[in-house]
Amino acid sequence: MKNKLLGEFKPGETGIVEKLTVLGPLRRRLLDMGITPGTKITFNKFAPLGDPIEIKLRGYVLAIRKSEAQAVLMKMELKP
Repeated sequence: MKNKLLGEFKPGETGIVEKLTVLGPLRRRLLDMGITPGTKITFNKFAPLGDPIEIKLRGYVLAIRKSEAQAVLMKMELKP
């Protein structure tokens, strides 16, 4: 599997959270939103001006800033 930051995903791409690359309050915020290692995330779309982005995880849709998404290292799912 190829690694990529969540902020570099394109609409429709899916991956598994490998790790968070930040510490402190931002790390806690991402963990509280359910972005934890092993979580499957699908990138849905960009907002009209490009920020925030919309992702789907754990059965719900979440909007996060691109800068926050840059702190999430993902393992890309390979398409069959």
